[in-house]
Amino acid sequence: MKVSLLCQLLGLVDRQIVAKAVSTHGSDKHAKGHDTWTHLVSMLFCHIANATSCREIANGLRSATGNLSHLGMRRAPSKSTVSYANKHRRWEVFRDIYLGLLKRLEPDTRQRRRYARTIKRKVFIMDSTTISLCLKSFDWAHFRQRKGGIKLHTVLDYDTCLPVFVHQTEAKVHDSKAAALFKWPRGSVGVFDRAYVDFGFLDDLDSTGVRFVTRLKTNVDYEAIDEYYDGVQDFVTESDQDIRLTGATASRKYPKTLRLVVVHDPSEDRWLHLLTNEMSWTAQHVGQLYQARWAIETFFKQLKQLLRIKTFIGTSENAVRIQMWTAMIMMLLLKYCKRKARHAWFLSNLSNLASFLRLNLFVKIDLWKWLNKPYHEAKPSMAQGMLFDTG
Repeated sequence: MKVSLLCQLLGLVDRQIVAKAVSTHGSDKHAKGHDTWTHLVSMLFCHIANATSCREIANGLRSATGNLSHLGMRRAPSKSTVSYANKHRRWEVFRDIYLGLLKRLEPDTRQRRRYARTIKRKVFIMDSTTISLCLKSFDWAHFRQRKGGIKLHTVLDYDTCLPVFVHQTEAKVHDSKAAALFKWPRGSVGVFDRAYVDFGFLDDLDSTGVRFVTRLKTNVDYEAIDEYYDGVQDFVTESDQDIRLTGATASRKYPKTLRLVVVHDPSEDRWLHLLTNEMSWTAQHVGQLYQARWAIETFFKQLKQLLRIKTFIGTSENAVRIQMWTAMIMMLLLKYCKRKARHAWFLSNLSNLASFLRLNLFVKIDLWKWLNKPYHEAKPSMAQGMLFDTG
């Protein structure tokens, strides 16, 4: 193999998708050598190599002089060039590259989950995560009086555990304000926490044929219309009721019947009051679907631990957005490789794959053979045998 693992990993990025996004946004106008592809390679290298600054990106790529042509780059960018591009090149081009790649690679990252297979509907999980920032450096990211931060509002496809929607706001923006920005496909299922419980939003979902599973807020007034279980049914389900909202505002926003299922959460030893507009599922299915929400917590954990997402190499809002979307692209590539790998460590843990890849970025070995067998067992030569022969 004459090209490095990094080159083969970047080979998964369809250049036609990049070209289409560049053409749409005109991001290569007045580029002067540092085009969108070079910028993309620089940022993906930042994430997988865990580079902490523009200087480390520039020096890391410059050290791979013989491999730059294989990466599609004429020369390594300087630190000032990377910084300038992060500040001025539109972040939307990287969003479109991600969405295009997701559509292209999605069939190979799909893993139909048992809950989704049982109910035969597409399941989407919505949640947000907050990333703290220094207010002195990121003065546009107001959160509190002496603290800055941004919030990533994310919708995850449960089959691929990859985001199909990401919206970045200041950390002080409430989750419910960003919830309606995602266009939920008709017939799909939305799973989200009680922070998104706005009955006007839930009524809009119901009117478009979307089923939802969420937690009921403790201050919501309601009355039971019908009860399916008398008392405690078992150790998993406590009650299953059809309810009607009785609060003045809530009943006006959502006048229809809802279903309230109380199930036990063994991980925290508590009872969860789950709200849904689907009357035909079993109580167990409702509980399992809400359990599936943990997939997005795992995704946020992987994003923050494996990629350069908690600290940023640029302080402008555009630079932060670029770093976010390029992190999504790298996560997509890692998930694709994990799905294709046969090695047990890579199959069980994405962090193992990311760390092994980081250590072997410029090693020239076949990517797919390496994914299946990352350890190369060298056989001792005859010369080595003669050297230690004491007979």
